[in-house]
Amino acid sequence: MTYTSDLLRLLDERGYIHQLTDAEGLDKLAAKQIVPGYIGFDPTAPSLHVGSMVQIMLLRRLQQAGHKPIVVMGGGTGKIGDPSFKDDARKLLTTEVIAENVASIRKVFERFLTFGDGPTDAIMVDNADWLDSLEYIPFLREVGQHFSINRMLSFDSVKQRLDREQSLSFLEFNYMILQAYDFRELSQRYGCRLQMGGSDQWGNIVNGIELSRRMDGTEVFGVTTPLLTTADGAKMGKTLNGAVWLNEEQLPAYDFWQYWRNVDDRDVGKFLRLFTDLSLDEIAHLEALEGNAINDAKVVLANEVTALVRGREAAQQAEKTAAATFAGGGLGDDLPVIEVTSEGIRLGAACTAIGFTASNGEAKRKIGEGAVKLGDDVQSDPGALITGPAGTDVKLSLGKKKHGIVRFI
Repeated sequence: MTYTSDLLRLLDERGYIHQLTDAEGLDKLAAKQIVPGYIGFDPTAPSLHVGSMVQIMLLRRLQQAGHKPIVVMGGGTGKIGDPSFKDDARKLLTTEVIAENVASIRKVFERFLTFGDGPTDAIMVDNADWLDSLEYIPFLREVGQHFSINRMLSFDSVKQRLDREQSLSFLEFNYMILQAYDFRELSQRYGCRLQMGGSDQWGNIVNGIELSRRMDGTEVFGVTTPLLTTADGAKMGKTLNGAVWLNEEQLPAYDFWQYWRNVDDRDVGKFLRLFTDLSLDEIAHLEALEGNAINDAKVVLANEVTALVRGREAAQQAEKTAAATFAGGGLGDDLPVIEVTSEGIRLGAACTAIGFTASNGEAKRKIGEGAVKLGDDVQSDPGALITGPAGTDVKLSLGKKKHGIVRFI
């Protein structure tokens, strides 16, 4: 389909579109008026991770195309947790922890979106504002009558859980009803006409569209993005060392930069389109680079994404640290540091203390494989004592990509 609106053209050429509930209807609406659209984020941790970046960028693209982003913090739904395609129920969080997580997550959106009172300025709302005050019996009478249990059981997110004979609590089963109610509430409060989300949210989005139509006769729309995996099939945002967090408190800027610098060659073009504002012509040039030159494109990717999430200064510092560490053989200012007294520290313990390994046992295995260096020298004894005069630094490395500093004090 050839789109007439700037919004759907932008989303299409950048690779964001997987499913549309009514492509023609949304295209016509977006071509003639400002469309408020929302995505919800449940505050299950103090930070979102890279797996949420497609959705955050989707809101950014919405604003870039002249429309109004609505960021919905799931202070209400977060008390339940989205069961979509999960094997187990999420751990229930206290109201206090949820509030702390919401406050922490808010900060990252200010780098991606322009907030304010203007017609296309972004707003951030918390669904606890309306969900917490719902009364159970009136809610069942007003909203529950519009949901078919038969249909809810047919959605893949529920069906797969039941097919595997894994428990799905009544609490979790209510999540899709509450999310549908969110869309209806946002439509009434803010004129929201569009819900966006990952492909796993299709059923929840369709429920919200039908609820708005049945209760209010309002026409609203849905867009989902493709399931994003890396070229080797791994889930986006997950590494052997855990999630790639967006907040600085959960992951240093250098480690964040390195994640993007080390992506698979095959992912460079896709990630540049999804996660940067570079022009499509420039991206086409970068992804066409071959051999070692593709590393230049990866540095651009790492700089652009880190600048968006952490600021341009953090990106420049991370690149400088990488250059000092890899090219110059020096010690970059942004590497992780452990401080050690003159008594020293055992090599295996140092690997664990700096975060390279999860345990001393894992450290012992890595050292035995010849993967650990002090300075430029490969180490073989996990019990070796690392010592040095106060005020000196020694570079500790695991493989080619993990580097840190043992600092003697």
